[in-house]
Amino acid sequence: MSVKTNGNEQEFPEGYKDIRCIVCPTGCLVHVENLNGELIIEGHSCKRGEEYAKEEFIAPKRILTTTIRIENGFLPLIPVRSDKPIPKDKLEETLKEIAHKQIEAPIKMGDILIENVLGLDINIIASRDLIEKQ
Repeated sequence: MSVKTNGNEQEFPEGYKDIRCIVCPTGCLVHVENLNGELIIEGHSCKRGEEYAKEEFIAPKRILTTTIRIENGFLPLIPVRSDKPIPKDKLEETLKEIAHKQIEAPIKMGDILIENVLGLDINIIASRDLIEKQ
């Protein structure tokens, strides 16, 4: 269903969802419902919780953490993560892209190992240093 909010047209999924807010330690249980094209958000104790629940309902995203194969490294794998949250519906495709890569050692923490993965303007970066095999 498409509705206008603040002059912008936005898609809202049908139905409802109860979302545990993770923005702060309070952990509010927020109820989000699309009621005839109007998004109803209840149970949050702050504006940040309302925004988090809205985004989680409309277009959930996650930071991806995994490993990537290393060639000539002290270890065969290195932990990596996305530098920005990835849309949940793109996580599996991103993991497949990462699985097809093999990176050459040495690597420094923060190095971009895959730039602009899937054209999402999101990079896959190293989560630790890794020296070459001696």
